[in-house]
Amino acid sequence: MVDPTELPDAFFDPAEPTLIGNFVALALVAQDRKPLKDLGKFYGSGVYAIYYTGTESLYAPIAGTETPIYVGKADPQGNPKTAIDQGTKLADRLNEHRRNINKVSGIDLADFEYRALAVQTGYQAAAESHLIRMFQPIWNNETGILFGLGKHGDAATTRSNNRSPFDTMHPGRAWAAGNPAAKTVEAITEEVEAHFRTAAIYKDINAVLQAFVSNIKREDRLHAGDDEAKSEVGN
Repeated sequence: MVDPTELPDAFFDPAEPTLIGNFVALALVAQDRKPLKDLGKFYGSGVYAIYYTGTESLYAPIAGTETPIYVGKADPQGNPKTAIDQGTKLADRLNEHRRNINKVSGIDLADFEYRALAVQTGYQAAAESHLIRMFQPIWNNETGILFGLGKHGDAATTRSNNRSPFDTMHPGRAWAAGNPAAKTVEAITEEVEAHFRTAAIYKDINAVLQAFVSNIKREDRLHAGDDEAKSEVGN
């Protein structure tokens, strides 16, 4: 017998990992942006985003926008339940980035801001994944173009590793100076320009919030598969 009662358009499950990532990422965006140069110590592990506000032409499409140049997470040791128990992992990771940016050429530490959010242990990975999917930050490894900010100095046994695109575009870290460049400055520049021609760039906070609303609406819809199938047929 056919049930005449229709299903709802959406079914909201707060435990759904994609939705959890969306909400934690949204909570990060709700935090105030602060100068990276003034970063100090604070408790907590979690997620963060770094923003560029300067005049370097390579990053002009995202300069001063709500599109981060880099996002990441800091994992705690073990399974701590409070921000104090998590230690200073989030601040430590951001301070590492602050020191690295301050070492290299072509960019000025004064032109960077950050947001940080201490997160209950276990939720930071889903939030980071969502942030990367949504913003496609140009410095993240996953974007595959200008990665290498988070790379640590090579050991003596791995000195033949290729220099990262980040270190090619922004030389200054002594341990990377002698490594061969995997790509030329010209090739990296072309890839960055091509990325910005196609990537979504969020000019202001309203655009970001609208994107989060759209993500939530899409991820909790019961008929999302049907909609995708119709879209593929239409294409």
